[in-house]
This record gives sequence, C-alpha cells and structure tokens, in this order.
Amino acid sequence: MGTKHHNLPPLMDRLNEAMAEPSARPWLTRWVVVALIVLGTAGLFALPLAFGRAPGLSDHFPWFVDNFHRFLVVHVDYSFVVFFLTIFAAIAHITAHRLAAGQPRYMVLQYLAFRATVVAVAGLFIPVFIMPEGEPVMSNYVPVLTSGLFYLSLLVLAGAMALMAVFVLLNLFNRPPKDLQTHAYGIDMLSLAGIAGALIYLLAFAYFLYAWSLLNGQPVTHQFNEELFWAGGHVLQFLNVVLLAGTWYTVSAAVFNRTPAHPMATVLSIDFLVVAAFATGVFFFLYEVFSADWLLGFTNMQYAFGPAALLVALPLFKSILQSPTRPWNNPGYVALILSPLVFGIGGVMGLFVDGLDTRTPAHYHGMIAGVTLAFMALFYTVFLPLLHRPITSPRLSLASVWLFGVGQALASTGLFIAGGHGAARKVAGAEQGLTEFSAKLGMGLNGGAGLLAIIGGALFVWVCVTALLGKRSAR
Repeated sequence: MGTKHHNLPPLMDRLNEAMAEPSARPWLTRWVVVALIVLGTAGLFALPLAFGRAPGLSDHFPWFVDNFHRFLVVHVDYSFVVFFLTIFAAIAHITAHRLAAGQPRYMVLQYLAFRATVVAVAGLFIPVFIMPEGEPVMSNYVPVLTSGLFYLSLLVLAGAMALMAVFVLLNLFNRPPKDLQTHAYGIDMLSLAGIAGALIYLLAFAYFLYAWSLLNGQPVTHQFNEELFWAGGHVLQFLNVVLLAGTWYTVSAAVFNRTPAHPMATVLSIDFLVVAAFATGVFFFLYEVFSADWLLGFTNMQYAFGPAALLVALPLFKSILQSPTRPWNNPGYVALILSPLVFGIGGVMGLFVDGLDTRTPAHYHGMIAGVTLAFMALFYTVFLPLLHRPITSPRLSLASVWLFGVGQALASTGLFIAGGHGAARKVAGAEQGLTEFSAKLGMGLNGGAGLLAIIGGALFVWVCVTALLGKRSAR
C-alpha cells in the first residue's frame, strides 16, 4: 500500500483483474442497481419535504405537511441508512475479490445477503403508503414507523449486511496459496476500507442486537427507539467515514491514474477510526446502559471524525494542487474537490448544534452530502468503469455533481441560518415557528437550494442508469 509499490499496475487494472471472474461484474451490477433505486426513491421523497418546509409553499401543499413525518422516515432511511449500506455491500464485494485474487469463497453469503436486501428495501416501503401502518417516530439515525413489518425489514437488512461483512472477513482469513496470487490479490485503500468497514459494521450490529435484548417487551415509544438505535447508529457513522476515506483515496487514484500522495495517512485514518469505534465498548463498563452519561459518551465520539477526515483530505488537496492537470470536465475530479469541502462545512456546523433546532439537520445534511458526493464519484470513476459501462451523457454527469454539491452546501446553510433564529427541526408548516425574517429567509434558501440538490441527484441516477443500459465498452 505504500509508495514503494511502483511496480504494480494502476489501480483500475488491478481491480479489473480481480473482477475478471464471470460472476463478479453481474453481482456488482446488482448492488449498484439497488443503490440507485434506493437513492432515486430517497430523492423523490425529498421533494415534499422541501415543499412542506418552504415558507408560503407549505400552505398550498397541506397533504405534504400532514404526511411530513412519513415522508421524512422514507427519505432519511433510504438516503442515509440503506443507500450507504448498499455502497458498503458493493465495496465488500470488490474487496472479497481482491482478497481472493478474483476467486472469492463463500459466495452463498452474498447470494443470501442480496436477496435479503431486496426484501428489506421493499418491506421498508410497504408500510409507508402501499399498506399504511404504524406511526412515524423521529428517532435519531434510524427514524421508524411503529409497524411490525418495518422493524422486521430493518432486521433483515441488518442481517444481510452482517453476511456481507462476514463474507469479507472469511476471505481475508482464507487467502489463496502464494502460487495463485496475482496483481488481483492484495489490499488497496478501497479494500482496506472494506475490511475495516466489515469490522465496524459487525460491532454496530452487535450493539443493535444487545440494545434489542435489553429493551425487549417494553412499550414502543420514542425513547424505546432512541435507545435501540443510539449505540449502533453512532458506530455506523464510523463505517460511513471509513468508506469515505477509502473512497477519496481511490477516486484520486482513478482520476489521476497514479498513487496519490501520502498513502500512509489514509491507512492511519482508517486504522484510527477502527480503534475509535471499538473504543466505544468501554462505555458499557463505565456507565449504566441508556443512562445520560452513556448516551453522551457515544455522542462525543463524533469528534473523532474531524481528525480522521483531515488526515486524508489535506494530503488529497495537496496532491490536487500539485497536479499538472486540472480535469474540470471529469465529474470524479469535481466531486473530489466538493466532497471534502461540503463534509467540512457540515462538520463545522456541528460545533454549534443544540439538538433542538434546524442547525442539527444542517450539520448532518452537510456531512451526509459530503459522503454522498464521494460515492457519486465512486460510481463515475470506479463502479461504471469496472462494469465497462461508459458515461453516455458527460455534461449531465458534470452537472449532477455541481448541482448536488452546491445545492446541498447552500441548503445546509439555509437550515443553519433558520435554526439560529429559532426554526424547529423535524416539523413542517406552521409548526416550524418561522416568525423572524431571517428564519424565513433561511428556510427559503433551504427549499430553493434543496431543489437544486434534488435535480443533481436525479441527474446522477439518470446518468448511471443510462450508462448501465447502454452498450458495454471494450476494456
């Protein structure tokens, strides 16, 4: 992984070699398609959220306001939970092939995981509008509907991702004989993120199961859901940032076709995040589970994300500035610049949140958007090239990144301004309490910029779908 391996072929050549096995690309296609369906659905449900919050507009869309929380459950869970986890699954698939020199074992685990994921994605949607059931609960990290089908679908999804994590680790511990190892075998930064992500995910899964065992039989209230998802939800953010670090480095390698500067900084960042995630286990021994100190302990672990991200972002920007080329027509390059900036904006906003107003969603919208931008770049520079699916609309791909990145940055800024003047979070219409002009201005900016981001996301899905439906290119 260090700079001494200059004799290795470029990253994409190594990944292509690892994915040469006949079933490798079809399986990656399956995960990519599910991810696009999930993201497209999340974007669709973002529209009524924007209209339900925008001053003036909300009065003309009472149905959006009345169903605001149901829309919010779908939007958050699909865009923040399911989409990120399907990207983890796609990376886990690639990682297993890299670890096994293109011949991964235990493929039955992926077979089961994919089918369980499809069932879970459908199951999460059915109680929302198809067969309305349950009341929305705006718990942190994983908002829910108090429906048996909804909870069961979350459990199936969690189990599916656990299978993908085990799939990676089994291939890590059952490496091919040395005489079968090729350039396809090895650990690049994306694979390192896949391995680290597998470890972190299994920790989060264990936390979810432990919380469920403690809460079993209690009434399903808001507090029940907060406690159920608190520890595991926090640890899942370590998974997201690990994947972000690996993606930044990998996209940089793909865009510039060379090893980025200071690879050990990325290794250190990923290792640090793994250690920090597992360090949360100490809270179970220091404090009573679900106590205020226990909850606060997990909350304060978010400060690990800043140093970890900077370890990768600073060398990344140095590499970009020192590069003799400026490929502004490459959506991966643009996303590589916007992603750390938007992620950083969200991180800085997090220093001013109190959990009660819209400064809190401003903070996490910025950070989530930064991760999403990185994953958009991963599609454009790694996933689609690995599938030999060229982008058929290069201008639209470029527009998708600009619109989503700038739109999300401005939308987060609008939420932050409104929250600073008393706008309440997780509500719509008159409940927001938009009495001050600055609060109305902020929510207006959020609505307008949010629409730009939605268009950017829709263009991204369109570009990827048309590429997948188009003709395969020669390698």
